[in-house]
Amino acid sequence: MSRACVSRASEHGTVDLTRLAEIVESFADQRVALLADFVADEFQFGEITRVSREAPVLILRHRKTQVLPGGGANAANNLADMGARIFPVSVVGDDAAGDALLDYFRAKRVNTAGILHLRGWATPTKTRFLARWEHTVPQQVLRVDRLPSAPLPQKVHDALRRKLISLLRPGMALLVSDYGLGAVTAELVKDAASSLPNHPLITLDSRNALHDFRGAGITAATPNEAELESLHHTMIGQDRKALERSGRRTLDRLRLRGLVVTRGKDGMALFERGRRPLLLPIFGSDQAIDVTGAGDTVIAALTLALASGATFVEAAHIANIAGGIVVMKRGTATVTSQELLAAIRGEATGSVPQQSIGTHPA
Repeated sequence: MSRACVSRASEHGTVDLTRLAEIVESFADQRVALLADFVADEFQFGEITRVSREAPVLILRHRKTQVLPGGGANAANNLADMGARIFPVSVVGDDAAGDALLDYFRAKRVNTAGILHLRGWATPTKTRFLARWEHTVPQQVLRVDRLPSAPLPQKVHDALRRKLISLLRPGMALLVSDYGLGAVTAELVKDAASSLPNHPLITLDSRNALHDFRGAGITAATPNEAELESLHHTMIGQDRKALERSGRRTLDRLRLRGLVVTRGKDGMALFERGRRPLLLPIFGSDQAIDVTGAGDTVIAALTLALASGATFVEAAHIANIAGGIVVMKRGTATVTSQELLAAIRGEATGSVPQQSIGTHPA
């Protein structure tokens, strides 16, 4: 296949698909520290037997229970499945959900030395009940969240700081996954960044507290559009000027090198300093099967691409592909480097041109 057949046009220059494949192939060479709020995603599967006589609710016959890494633990799972060597720093409770998460990562040969096993603290758990009739696909009918009722003590934050600084090494990227559950603070990220002689690559995914990390040395962040709207008290929708205005403000406020805004069925937008924003259409189908944890996949792919030497445009393309793959899977899912490579090679046979905000046809 000639090189001309494996490139795609972009307002920021040609994106070489062969180059994207080379970046993904180097994911296995990367070491990433992860500071995250770990969550246990519990799935309760059952079959509908009848409607209860006690109340207008369905009665399910329990079939199986599945516990998977959720929240920042899902970001860790994606990093591992994409081939990176990871060093997670987090907290789990001394309970069944915490034990399940630790056992899961140990089975994957992930270093769990940075995960505190805290007595008397409940592991954040999101339980989804999925019901089905005979010969039908399970559908979610209820979600129950069990979240910490009190903040983590200062001594736990001090222990997390020691763990993170002891695991960080020069040349290692740091991914910060903040779900607002207590393990992640901007001060902890600042301390970690200042512990290294050179400015490390730090990527951030924060639920509704993105601007709290101003001055923390963040390189790139990946808010979704709803989070960006909340931060700037605006509505974006199809208003590209509102999108550009909000994206630029966050880019400047946090002094980021790059900002990737995920936009659901509308793809994603990339903002860089001194460059025009780039709008990437969704990869694959716009009929997502399940968007659970898609943001964790995007931040993991973006981090590994940047750590592998990708430009922001290249990294955004790879993250966009990863996000398009994972939303076609049910439940809390991950993407592997092999799936990414297969998708990139498939792109070599045809592509959708990328468009910059402001040049998109009306």
